Amino acid sequence: MPSISSAADQAASILKGRINDLEAELSKLQRALSSLTDGRQGRRGPGRPRGSRVATAPRRPARRGGTRADQAVKLIKANPGITASEIAKKVRIKPNYLYRVLGELQKEGRVKKSGRTYTAA
Repeated sequence: MPSISSAADQAASILKGRINDLEAELSKLQRALSSLTDGRQGRRGPGRPRGSRVATAPRRPARRGGTRADQAVKLIKANPGITASEIAKKVRIKPNYLYRVLGELQKEGRVKKSGRTYTAA
């Protein structure tokens, strides 16, 4: 009958051989995965990696005509009694945005509203 130490040694050598076989297979599987995914890990495709964001968006250069508020005040001074929709058409913006701008101009005291028309203050 074989001794316990020789049986343990024999079992250890069998396990070591199996581990070597599994490591060889793991290496082959990793090479196959790398060739399929072009070296990427996981399922993520091309593009910016997660967590990398642009700190601040680049600013657009200022327009030559000044701000919308300045454009509106200039038009109101040139055409007293002009309506918001007429200003919006001349400035080429939507009236709903211009109403917001005109409200701020009224609060600042730069324009006055009388009915539907605006005049410079």
